[in-house]
Amino acid sequence: MSGLDRERQGMSGSVREPQGMSGSVREPQGMSGSVREPQGMSGSVREPQGTGGSIRGTEEVSGLDVAVRILDPRLTAWGFPRWGSALAAGLDLHACLDATITLEPQAPPALIPAGFALAIRDPGWCAMVYPRSGLGHREGLVLGNSVGVIDADYEGPLMISAWNRNPPGTATLTVRPGERVAQLVFTRVVRPSLRVVEAFPEVEAGARGAGGFGSTGRG
Repeated sequence: MSGLDRERQGMSGSVREPQGMSGSVREPQGMSGSVREPQGMSGSVREPQGTGGSIRGTEEVSGLDVAVRILDPRLTAWGFPRWGSALAAGLDLHACLDATITLEPQAPPALIPAGFALAIRDPGWCAMVYPRSGLGHREGLVLGNSVGVIDADYEGPLMISAWNRNPPGTATLTVRPGERVAQLVFTRVVRPSLRVVEAFPEVEAGARGAGGFGSTGRG
């Protein structure tokens, strides 16, 4: 038998697969056609423990404990105290009015009770009252004092200075009892040690120094 005949004897019309292989591709053990999620995960996003729109659980994050005294019992039914979302910076403030009021454009601001009092009592913190973004931008309802500052040692009733910033001749604004008209933001405060001097030390080249409004340009 020639070498060619012996080579033909070991060949057939079909190609044999190596042992352990088949026409289908086997998945590694522990895998399937679907992707399994890691243990403890699901298709929905879970909120971290202790977060949410309510005021609970914030002391652990900020280290600040503030006592809140409810002065208007309607606040509880309106959901106070709460933030608008889990990560909102501002605490919603409700208009504790006895009846609907009207704010004329450019008229003197109206003082609206917020219905509660605070006891911050931490010199490193204060609270600031801001307009609500949508009301201020779209409707023109802002604060008559721009921003209200609540000092750490003020524990009286909170008041909201509501002002209609729209030009004269435009539509009036109405505020109804229970409406959320402002927001309260807690922020840290630094009271530095002040040192009176006759003149400031020389500044480095390129420092702004006494340059005032517009001194750095617009571009």
